[in-house]
Amino acid sequence: MALPPPSRLGRYRLLGPNCGLRVSPLQLGAMSIGESDAATLGSMTKEKAFELLDAYYDLGGNYIDTANSYQAEDSENWIGEWMKKRGNREELVLATKFTSNYKRGKVDKHPIAINRSGNSYRSMFQSIDASLKKLGTDYVDVLYLHWWDWTTPIPEVMQGLNNLIKMGKVLYLGISDTPAWVVSKANQYARDHGLAPFVLYQGRWSAAARDIERDILPMCISEGMGIAPWGAIGQGRFQRKKDQGQSKDGRSSIALNEKELKVSTALEKVADEIKVESITAVALAYVMGKYPYVYPIIGGRKVEHLKSNMTALDFSLTREQIKEIDNALPFDYGQPMAEFGLDPHVFGYQQHAALVGAGLVDYVPYRQPLDNAKLRESDAASAEAFKNGKI
Repeated sequence: MALPPPSRLGRYRLLGPNCGLRVSPLQLGAMSIGESDAATLGSMTKEKAFELLDAYYDLGGNYIDTANSYQAEDSENWIGEWMKKRGNREELVLATKFTSNYKRGKVDKHPIAINRSGNSYRSMFQSIDASLKKLGTDYVDVLYLHWWDWTTPIPEVMQGLNNLIKMGKVLYLGISDTPAWVVSKANQYARDHGLAPFVLYQGRWSAAARDIERDILPMCISEGMGIAPWGAIGQGRFQRKKDQGQSKDGRSSIALNEKELKVSTALEKVADEIKVESITAVALAYVMGKYPYVYPIIGGRKVEHLKSNMTALDFSLTREQIKEIDNALPFDYGQPMAEFGLDPHVFGYQQHAALVGAGLVDYVPYRQPLDNAKLRESDAASAEAFKNGKI
């Protein structure tokens, strides 16, 4: 008999419409796990890192995101050490990345690094072997191409990644910070040649950085891909008015810019409307309310921050509240969307007069995001079912 979930992190969701992997609705980002790149990524002691990993795992979290180069390899090494101590590798979904030179900063020992970076087969082959060794595992669940290098041919990328899958080193493919046209072309090549496609996209997305909505989000809808946003909580710079100017866990206090102030004000207004203290939770609910398969990456270094962000799973924003946050900053979708409107299937109605000149069309909306409030209502029924042994 299954155990009842210890928190909403333990109610799992499909990673995407074309992927059967089941993951927690919030990922634990491991960029700050380590202490070798404190100047740019922040840092934490190994003891504090293990406390954070333990808290996420004990709350039912199963989805951890790292990369070959985070914290000069501390991140993968520490996660591997933690999993070995806990004996929980098979309970987790591990995502890592290749492309960056993971030996950067060690040029005295590795002076020729040109083929340790980029998207080539050589780069991915070498990187995944190093990652598996550091993580202490035979495979990773998701391997991301970290960023597009503008040089490697798409056939080499997709054939190479598929080879890693056939070797049993990788189960699913993700891609990060890459133009939509490249991803679409790569996935079409994969379909045409019977190869594994990308099922997940990772990129910056927040109420203050909505560029992903121009081409990436429509591409993910069309390709059936999940989205893993980074920076959804503004990297700590979405703050209530009373908190602005205060120092945050080890980072120097920097005055918010005009864009951050406007977004923070909008988030705070919506938070007060729905009686939620954490505006970062509202920021998470905002991106999760735009597409059904959104799995934000939450980092931080404190367990209390993790628990605060988890409150995003207790509510959902209405379309009007999402629009209110949208309106905090002007956003240009660019051509041709600015001229002829957005996809009417997203909203269920046509938005531009130029396309209704011959008559009106009723559009069937795409799948909508899960309603966290309704899911919460079912928690009591689920708990009773667990108690009575029906689940």
